[in-house]
Amino acid sequence: MRVAGIELGGTKVVVGAGTGPDDLSPTIRIPTTDPATTMAAIIDALESLKPFDAIGIASFGPLCLDPADPDGLRITNTPKPGWSQTPLVAPLVERFGVPVRLDTDVNGAALGEGRWGAARGLRDFAYITVGTGVGVGLVVNGAPVHGLLHPEAGHLLVRRDPVRDPYTGHCPFHGDCLEGLACGPAIAARVGAPAETLGDDHPVWPLVGDYIGQLCASLLLIIAPRRIILGGGVGQRPGVRAAAEAAMREHLAGYLQSPAFSQDIIVPPGLDSLSGVLGAIVVGQVTT
Repeated sequence: MRVAGIELGGTKVVVGAGTGPDDLSPTIRIPTTDPATTMAAIIDALESLKPFDAIGIASFGPLCLDPADPDGLRITNTPKPGWSQTPLVAPLVERFGVPVRLDTDVNGAALGEGRWGAARGLRDFAYITVGTGVGVGLVVNGAPVHGLLHPEAGHLLVRRDPVRDPYTGHCPFHGDCLEGLACGPAIAARVGAPAETLGDDHPVWPLVGDYIGQLCASLLLIIAPRRIILGGGVGQRPGVRAAAEAAMREHLAGYLQSPAFSQDIIVPPGLDSLSGVLGAIVVGQVTT
């Protein structure tokens, strides 16, 4: 089944079509601006990729994923200005007349990594992206975790030492939650320069790694993933990943015992920058 995949992120959109990494069209990148402009560009991109049998969307959130909700499948109250209550599925169903399936961007990336990437062969794992925001996708027993809504572990509260880190946080909802302390905009606000311009020896990276390591320790205590994939522009810095692994083990303090701990639990994505769009294709392939 040929599926069009849409990775809808807070900064950019990536659109492609195919059946997997060996059968994927050239991807189309679109800046994420206001909803009307962005959705119009997505529709134009999809028109250029026809034919396809279904559409999968892996989107930033929070999302309404309840098909019984009278307001439809949509973005709900998001920190992304102007995007709250934006419908995602109905406009594409109306335009293209094919099944359109929606999940979070991080659940999508997790599914892509599970099918073809760094979690291939595993049934229990997590995908974390740290970039414009912080998102966490969880796969347990081979299926993405949903519930009342969906996991929003990027907004977990973490321990902040106000002496070491006086920055009070970027998140408009929670201040110094994980996203409020570790995302790209939080780093820029803290140090006065964009995160991508900072050298690998900047002292902010061990601090960010500690916050991510706290999240990883919590995930191991809650769902015991066999692997944690760390992606995103911030998360893929090797120094951040190494600091997160060390902090995770420090915060666990030897409480968990497993032969798996002889190797790194936190690993980079296996699909590089294609995790999201390939994950969206997996979302679109799901038939139940």
